[in-house]
Amino acid sequence: MTLNKLDQAAQDAGIALRFINAHGEPETISDATKRALLAVMETPVGKAPPLPPVQVFAARAKRQLTPQGSGSFSWQLHSEQGKSFSGEVQGGEPLTLPPRLPQGYHQLTLRKGRQQWQTRIIIAPRRCYLPAPLEQGEKRWGALVQLYTLRSESNWGIGDFGDLRLMLEQIAKHGGDFVGLNPLHALYPALPEHASPYSPTSRRWLNVLYLDINQVADFQHSQDGQRWWKSAKTRKALQQARASEFVDYSAVAELKLAALRFAWQNYQPRAAADVEFQQFIADGAEHLRYQAAFDGILAERSQQHPDEWGWANWPEGWRNALLPEVQQWCAAHEEEIQFWSWLQYLAQQQFAACWQYSQQLGMAVGLYRDLAVGVAQGSAETWQDPELYKLGASVGAPPDRLGPQGQNWALPPLDPHVMRARGYQPFIDLLRANMRDCGALRIDHVMALLRLWWIPYGESADKGAYVAYPVHDLLAILALESQRHRCMVIGEDLGTVPQEIVSLLRNSGIFSWKVLFFEQHGDGSYRQPHAYPRQSIASASTHDLPTLTGFWNEYDIILRSKLGHFAKKRMMLAEIKMRYQQRKALLDAMNLAGTAHCHSKSTANLVMTPTINLAIHRFLACTDSALLGLQPEDWLEMDKPVNVPGTVDEYPNWRRKLRVPIEKMFTYKKVTLLLEAVNEGRKA
Repeated sequence: MTLNKLDQAAQDAGIALRFINAHGEPETISDATKRALLAVMETPVGKAPPLPPVQVFAARAKRQLTPQGSGSFSWQLHSEQGKSFSGEVQGGEPLTLPPRLPQGYHQLTLRKGRQQWQTRIIIAPRRCYLPAPLEQGEKRWGALVQLYTLRSESNWGIGDFGDLRLMLEQIAKHGGDFVGLNPLHALYPALPEHASPYSPTSRRWLNVLYLDINQVADFQHSQDGQRWWKSAKTRKALQQARASEFVDYSAVAELKLAALRFAWQNYQPRAAADVEFQQFIADGAEHLRYQAAFDGILAERSQQHPDEWGWANWPEGWRNALLPEVQQWCAAHEEEIQFWSWLQYLAQQQFAACWQYSQQLGMAVGLYRDLAVGVAQGSAETWQDPELYKLGASVGAPPDRLGPQGQNWALPPLDPHVMRARGYQPFIDLLRANMRDCGALRIDHVMALLRLWWIPYGESADKGAYVAYPVHDLLAILALESQRHRCMVIGEDLGTVPQEIVSLLRNSGIFSWKVLFFEQHGDGSYRQPHAYPRQSIASASTHDLPTLTGFWNEYDIILRSKLGHFAKKRMMLAEIKMRYQQRKALLDAMNLAGTAHCHSKSTANLVMTPTINLAIHRFLACTDSALLGLQPEDWLEMDKPVNVPGTVDEYPNWRRKLRVPIEKMFTYKKVTLLLEAVNEGRKA
């Protein structure tokens, strides 16, 4: 079929002309959406070079390139290992790469007369890394922790890296192998109420509010800092921050930043002589410098404009890191830039120490990090590299049963054409920043490697279209970095998963996610434990779903009703009726698996009890998934969720803490009995 000019342009840019909707029906993208997204992309038109800017070869693929054009070209290849190869090739004829070229990043230069072109050659393995115990068939479990929710006797009102160390110790002591974390990405310390870990300012730097101030030696050695610390006003503020049911981000940020300013005053005279800190700054280069500058400018502006959000609201001369006014500010505020860089240095040190501790404890996975799907529109990333992000669009999801209007996540998409033009360096840098100091990386919305739903800025989510990403290249690079960092990969593949990516993820060694609530057959019955694939992580729930107790006691339905999510009462009653059927079906599955011994019909009417909770955990422990992630909320039978999707101010998302401190949680008999049962199930 011959395409018209608009459709051809859209298809060439990677915009899908149609897609299969949530009802399994084909749906066509409107011409208005195609035009809007083409305008956003601004794909440059020019003479194509003889070779692409990057060529990726995975595993045993035939390693040939064909220069376009006529005449003779000379070529030179510099391998990552320092070897050089050269030769001649005719335009239109294949150029075969040297045999036994090792995995890695190599540089090919093609010359013709005075002209030359660069192509990055990437040789990648077929599969991602897998820790030896999992490769040998062992099954492991760990805790899925939203770090900010942790309580302890020493933290400052928010879970921190000191708490993470304590959690690792307790999980290892009780037979667990890892602690899985929410994204630790940098947020906005000067605007702390913007607390979603999935709308970060940067995915390459850390959230400095997770710093354990008790570990910062320069705070302990600061006389002014210790006077402030011991004052009645500080002690009262700290006590209130610790005692609150929800994280009071403003109070936490005020306390921590005050303490860190005192610590910096003590450290700053030694900063220039600290070889490790100076190396950290050198390694971070401009990316760290502008992250620190962004934090500094935001801190300054938030004093005068506390309601201002995002650099788009800054004066015109400040809306890009490279503008003269920003450069002048940087030159005049070197010490402020050093301060914010130092906080990143401290955070990296503390997190790395947690990783090292997990290895000392003998954990095979130890820590796993979470990579968010994007950064916020008004973030430091978009401010310092606007070419890489398409600010005229936002990513989200098309309408489906859970979201009839679709979803708009207010995250600008990475431009796949710019990524490719840069030899995929932005993607490589992102993986390296997030694979360091951990044994696994969870990739949120892993389907983004194949396609993302782009919505023209200002439009509703149903006015979007899928844009393709170079999935084969990205998976190959992911496998290469995974092997180099000895970091396994978990793909969050919940929701509508296009069939073409399922086998790609499986063949690349990427773990799938299996959530108990969703593991049902068409007739409503739950899958038996043996039906869970080995290459997966199983869990009862996620941060976007109700807790086990919330699900069992219908708390999520009651909460949605309070928030006005049901247009009519009968809709809520239908959900309650369905929930009863789900509970009964789950009890039937547990009875069949031999992990519960109860009458399904009568037990389905009961509220959550320690006996039911134990039976569900036994069932999960028996699944054939190599990994099992359990939430401490479920051990404590908590019913409030940590996040309610589709809400902003209606519910205190990303703030709810655990009910008891870590030191106390593992003394509860019901918790220790439950973890003993999990250990038994994993070994069976």
